[in-house]
Amino acid sequence: MSAPQYRKAVAFALAAGLGLSLAACSTKSDDESTSADGKTIITVDCMPVGTEKELVANWNADVAAFEKANPDVQIKSVSVGTQCNNPPDFTARLAGGTTTDVFYGYMTDLQQVLDSGQAMDITPYLTDENVPTWKDVDPALKAVFTDGGKTYALPIKNYSMGLVYNKVLFQKAGLDPANPPKTWPEVRAAAKKIATAAPGVAGYAEYSAGNTGGWHFTAEIYSQGGQVLTEDGKKADFNNAMGKQVLQNLKDMRYTDNSMGSRQLLQWGDLLTNAAAGKVGMFVGAPDTTQQIVSQFKGKYEDWAVAPLPGQDGLAKATLGGGDGYFFKKGLTDAQVKAGLKWVAFQKLTVGKGQFDYPRAKPQNYPVGLPQPLLFAKGSETAKAEFDLRKANANVDPSIYTLFENQQLPIKGEPANAQAIYAVIDSAMSGVLTNPNANIDQLLKTAEDKVNQLIAAGS
Repeated sequence: MSAPQYRKAVAFALAAGLGLSLAACSTKSDDESTSADGKTIITVDCMPVGTEKELVANWNADVAAFEKANPDVQIKSVSVGTQCNNPPDFTARLAGGTTTDVFYGYMTDLQQVLDSGQAMDITPYLTDENVPTWKDVDPALKAVFTDGGKTYALPIKNYSMGLVYNKVLFQKAGLDPANPPKTWPEVRAAAKKIATAAPGVAGYAEYSAGNTGGWHFTAEIYSQGGQVLTEDGKKADFNNAMGKQVLQNLKDMRYTDNSMGSRQLLQWGDLLTNAAAGKVGMFVGAPDTTQQIVSQFKGKYEDWAVAPLPGQDGLAKATLGGGDGYFFKKGLTDAQVKAGLKWVAFQKLTVGKGQFDYPRAKPQNYPVGLPQPLLFAKGSETAKAEFDLRKANANVDPSIYTLFENQQLPIKGEPANAQAIYAVIDSAMSGVLTNPNANIDQLLKTAEDKVNQLIAAGS
């Protein structure tokens, strides 16, 4: 998902029998891999939470359809409430070996799962029979869950950042909504025109509090070709020309051009509230921020569009992205692994089924038309089928996302210990947005020292 994940940096979605129990929710011991009538049993976590009644009904319907098509398999669903997005104790459960057979996790947490010794190498099982669309899954997403040539999870969702912009304000400022900025200097020029044409509007808006500032700094240094940590993760790596450029771009827009509005220290909901009210011309976000602007903050889809993330002298060299997948618990039987793969493939990787059952989602008023997730390689047979079905059932105009979808940029994941690092970098972001005399070199040096201290404390 594209909203910031407020969770322990080393923890991800847990798989244990906590919270609400729904639809045959239970776990089992390792020797209960088959039922009394000979069916292969697998436990799967992170079904929808109990308050999402329609989504729960959809999940249960998918389970029933899968079991009908695979009469030798029994799915036992486990709900863990909201802990799939905010799990406080997964690390302990992972260490204790109490996950479900097929368990949910973020892309950033492969190393933790490997370190626990709980992950099963599923590479030998990735056949057309078990995962029919595997050949069409984006290789970059496969790589996220691969270590040493071995694959440990199936990707099920992903997001990446782009430039979200208000077409109405573009037109008011004399800008072409079909040709949004491709570079940060172009963003600056467009923001100035928007702020001039529409007094009281932020031509460009940015986060700088509640860890969201560090989150967006990360996206923007990626756009420059930089990174937050060194490749080995042992040192901060943003106090350099690329990090300085990120902050200088913001300082120039904020104080030289006065194109970012006077209210700063914005967090996630603050910016989207302003955007929904027509008070923001551009900001960095994933496609589903348009959904949130409409569903949570009462904006209008038709006012918005999403383009690829800009870079300093062309489109971004990379964009911040993330997502999640399903791991397989070490020690499963061959039959259980195959059953688990078939279930995840059915519910998460099959066009017209599960999360891609757009004909079901449309009358239920769930948004159809967003290019998220984009799990399949561009130009592949499955990608074309997904796009055609999405377009045929769209209740959100797909043209909003055409530029973004047609120019997919390289995706770079979040750094290790992301939330703690984001909290530190918030101070640098807030500094340049609230103090016209802010010293960029000093802000970055202070943040660098604190991040290095965090890394040392955790090593």
